[in-house]
Amino acid sequence: MDSTTHSVCIGLGSNMDDREANLREAIDRLRPLIVCEALSDIFETEPVGSVEQGWFLNMALRGTTGLEPFDLLAALQGIEEAMGRTRLIDKGPRIIDVDILLYSSTIVRTKELTVPHPELHCRAFVLTPLTQIAPDWLHPVLNKTVQQLSDELQHDKAVRIWTRNA
Repeated sequence: MDSTTHSVCIGLGSNMDDREANLREAIDRLRPLIVCEALSDIFETEPVGSVEQGWFLNMALRGTTGLEPFDLLAALQGIEEAMGRTRLIDKGPRIIDVDILLYSSTIVRTKELTVPHPELHCRAFVLTPLTQIAPDWLHPVLNKTVQQLSDELQHDKAVRIWTRNA
């Protein structure tokens, strides 16, 4: 890591095997890359999309990293791969999903990476945990806080508390 640090929010999800253990393992694997400042509670969430699959456990992490966006993306994909993630079905079941939700006030739009996460503002399973740890974070494209985005969201999928990380 270089000497410059960047604030980041990371989203995590799992709907295969021991979902909570998968989230905890991913957090452990993130610790060398990101100085964790806050972890949300874990929420059980209804899957999005048309693929029949089990419910997810989702959470979010806020912290700082010295990695630049594409290096962080590569590291997160490495964690997913090391944990057994395969990408056979788009939006299908996964042992672990680790996404960059927000990266300081940076905007990235490439084929490989879009930051802020392109669907952050319309997904309760992302906004609910993110609101716990970064309610005042300003979305650099929509110019609204995470709390405002959450307040405006039309919930269409169930999100319920699973485990409190107090």
